[in-house]
Amino acid sequence: MPDTGHTSAADWAGPAHGLLSGRSVLVTAAAGTGIGFATARRAAEEGARVAVSDRHERRLAESVDELERLTGTRPLGVPCDVTDQAQLDHLMDTVAADLGGIDVLVNNAGLGGTAAVQDMTDDQWDSVLSVTLTSTFKATRSVLRHMIPAGRGVIVNNASVIGWRAQKGQAHYAAAKAGVMALTRCAALDVAEHGIRVNAVSPSIAVHAHLAKVTSDELLAQLSAQEAFGRAATPWEIANVIVFLASDYSSYMTGEVVSVSSQHP
Repeated sequence: MPDTGHTSAADWAGPAHGLLSGRSVLVTAAAGTGIGFATARRAAEEGARVAVSDRHERRLAESVDELERLTGTRPLGVPCDVTDQAQLDHLMDTVAADLGGIDVLVNNAGLGGTAAVQDMTDDQWDSVLSVTLTSTFKATRSVLRHMIPAGRGVIVNNASVIGWRAQKGQAHYAAAKAGVMALTRCAALDVAEHGIRVNAVSPSIAVHAHLAKVTSDELLAQLSAQEAFGRAATPWEIANVIVFLASDYSSYMTGEVVSVSSQHP
């Protein structure tokens, strides 16, 4: 086990235990270096057949190559704009046909930004809500076309502690993530009779290369200092919780939002 208080943003993920052996797992917004990529890698390491999607085709292709290099198995990569229902339906149909169904969907797509509510434009509000909340609903609705007939399935949504607490300049993102939490709880009840579970993770800050590039050092340090361990999480630490929720180890959990942070209210 790592030293919890001093883990770097390196490659530690822990030993594999075959938690997702034989399962088919789809992760959205999985290109790059963040939680989506880490989740796809951890799922593959745990024995899953993996599919990844992203709207950035070049980065998606690079991520597919990197995942193959790291795990020894090549995931299916399908470009998809998660705000487009037709593309989402195509994604689900393609993955289901290629992998023999979809056992797990990880809704990881999200869009942030900073604007005071009095200055926020309709476009800023609509963009964040569309990518972060509405796409989670649309992807969930789409994958259920495959999960309900199968009588099984797991959906894991990526929420955020900001859905619980206030932060200046984050009204749109906080509203979207609070919506993801509410969607998770309600959808879980809607599909429980079909043997499908729906849960969410709620991270605070998980530092990776892209986030570090677009966020000031001052803000990263401030957010990290608020955490109990005095540091940000690594993407792997969030991915491990997602894998747990996707596995049979959490077989009686549904409608839950699991905090991966000390920032739970």
